[in-house]
Amino acid sequence: MKMSSNPEPKGKSRAWTLYAIIAIKLLKGLILVAFGFGVLRLIGQDLDARFDDFLRWIHLDPEKRFWADLGAKLQHITPSNVRGIGIGTVLYSLFSLTEGIGLIFRLRWIGWIVIGESLFFIPIEVYDLLGHFSGVVFGILVLNIMIVWYLLKNKERLFKHH
Repeated sequence: MKMSSNPEPKGKSRAWTLYAIIAIKLLKGLILVAFGFGVLRLIGQDLDARFDDFLRWIHLDPEKRFWADLGAKLQHITPSNVRGIGIGTVLYSLFSLTEGIGLIFRLRWIGWIVIGESLFFIPIEVYDLLGHFSGVVFGILVLNIMIVWYLLKNKERLFKHH
């Protein structure tokens, strides 16, 4: 009797693409939760001064017109705006983390949530690209299309045990 070095049964393959989607969802969720709590820490602080400090920290000249104009716009942001952005970001991060964890457990309904979320952003990204091309937005658009395509094509195989 010949023993196979591959511990998986014949015909079964690992879902590496699903693992990548899980990693993307979890990473996005962790980054957003950190960003959201970071924004919440800014409540009551001088945003213009913090922005200036940040630009100097990353070695950009805060006196350049673009950065100065952006800094001037920060003066119009109220503490309630900062609170809303922070809380909204934290809540959205929890959504991404839930998607990632649900995909780990291969919950069928989470697969549909991930498809729905990705489909939701596709028209927004297309609209943004029609206004001006951005490599980042184009990359996110391609990623969302790939996620939708992969999950729809493989939903029975990926979520069949539920």
